Amino acid sequence: MPTKTVSRSEWLQARQALMEKERALLQHQDEVTAARRELPMVRVEKDYHFQTEAGEQTLAQLFGDCDQLLVYHFMFGPDWEQGCPSCSFWADNYNGTQRHLAARNTSLIAVSNAPLDKLLQYRKRLGWTFPWVSAEGSAFSGDFGVSFYGGDSSDCQMGYNYSGESPMEEAPGISVFLRLDDGSIAHSYSTFARGLEPANGAYHLLDMTPLGRDEGDLPFTMAWIKRNDEYL
Repeated sequence: MPTKTVSRSEWLQARQALMEKERALLQHQDEVTAARRELPMVRVEKDYHFQTEAGEQTLAQLFGDCDQLLVYHFMFGPDWEQGCPSCSFWADNYNGTQRHLAARNTSLIAVSNAPLDKLLQYRKRLGWTFPWVSAEGSAFSGDFGVSFYGGDSSDCQMGYNYSGESPMEEAPGISVFLRLDDGSIAHSYSTFARGLEPANGAYHLLDMTPLGRDEGDLPFTMAWIKRNDEYL
């Protein structure tokens, strides 16, 4: 925690010096974002099916009227009674963005391996409105690098976060898909671990404060997080 206090003019000088670093970071971020958009894509050949509030649907149907689809892989295993607290923290942040994303031709949904009725009950409990579908019994979560029941049984054998290792049965991620002109679906991008942070505005707000995330003395990162109805 910073303890030094200075005059306003000294503070302004330090702030301006920091601004140069922030500008350089933003410029680099723009370059990385442009490179992400230029990634080659892979056609989705499998016929994935999901349980949704509208009945069974294919991956193509999850796009709705949009040509782009963001999938948040929400950690909620088939036998779990509750969703992951950290994924719930993320959901609090992307919940409510759907109309804004749709205005840019993009849909956002969450996908989990738990049965649909569990997902919908949990969504109601925590006050969310985003579409949430079940991939129970599907290879979808394994193929896109977030489920490893019995090891990495997916086609790609990439492990979690492209590490070749699968340290847990369930892990979080975001996958991005594009509907092509011929109606087929392409996978353009996936990200995991700290790559998910752009979807969490609360963390970015904390990063502006003197104390920051204040997680250094915790037994593990995000140990402080609770579901939004569990804080005292």
